[in-house]
Amino acid sequence: MEQNKMRTGSLGPFTPERIQSLAPDEVFVFGSNLGGFHGGGAARAAMDKFGAVWGQGIGLQGQSYAIPTMQGGVETIKPYVDQFIEFALSRPDLFFYVTRIGCGIAGFTDEEIAPLFRSALSVDNIDLPKSFHDILER
Repeated sequence: MEQNKMRTGSLGPFTPERIQSLAPDEVFVFGSNLGGFHGGGAARAAMDKFGAVWGQGIGLQGQSYAIPTMQGGVETIKPYVDQFIEFALSRPDLFFYVTRIGCGIAGFTDEEIAPLFRSALSVDNIDLPKSFHDILER
């Protein structure tokens, strides 16, 4: 499967491991909990740097987008990933950097989470972590 993206974000073809700043039309996509308690990991970075709102666990907030990952197994994350991909498709004016959601505090592996993003490979305004891309390209 070859990734045929026409657009690349200003930070490169894959989501960098650390993002310090974003262009005005770029969005940091992070794993959250349903309660929106952004206390650690990428969620804390989203709150400190990119406008995530304490108490909002889903969706666009400032220059960040929350995908809940702490409510159960991988099957409970998939509907939120699908919702995110649909949102990104509806917002071609924005560019989304997906972090390794669920692979930190939530305790999932890249191999468990990456397949949820298979359909994002062909979406021009979504970058995935290289680890997700590599898994999906196998």
